[in-house]
Amino acid sequence: MNRRQALATLAVVMVRPAFAAEGDLAGAIRTWTGGAATKEGRVKLDIAELVDNGNAVPITVTVDSPMTAANHVTAIALFNEKNPQRDIARFQLGPRAGKAQVSTRIRLATTQRLVAVAKMNDGSFWTHNVDVIVTLAACIED
Repeated sequence: MNRRQALATLAVVMVRPAFAAEGDLAGAIRTWTGGAATKEGRVKLDIAELVDNGNAVPITVTVDSPMTAANHVTAIALFNEKNPQRDIARFQLGPRAGKAQVSTRIRLATTQRLVAVAKMNDGSFWTHNVDVIVTLAACIED
């Protein structure tokens, strides 16, 4: 192996997502939660159920939390079922955030399930999933 091949191999290892070996939605979530169980509730994933264009889809995640020092959200992660990478976004929060809500725009490859997972300061994980129909796909790799 020459120097160029070694550097190319190192670059691939550095940019490859940690959950790529598992490759599925449940595996990506399991990796992020460290294998901890997730519970339904407390999280609301707000996205249109029918999306005309998958290139810029608005999404908001809200978590039911008082955001106090004793009870707050520490992180929110978004996952998808069929995009090239399962991990869409991660947000870090703390009690000074005041409100456990994040908004962004994402790209969707095709009709699929989206999952939002919130990590609480007590170590529990809460989740909500939504099935989204996309009529004009985005981010497809050939």
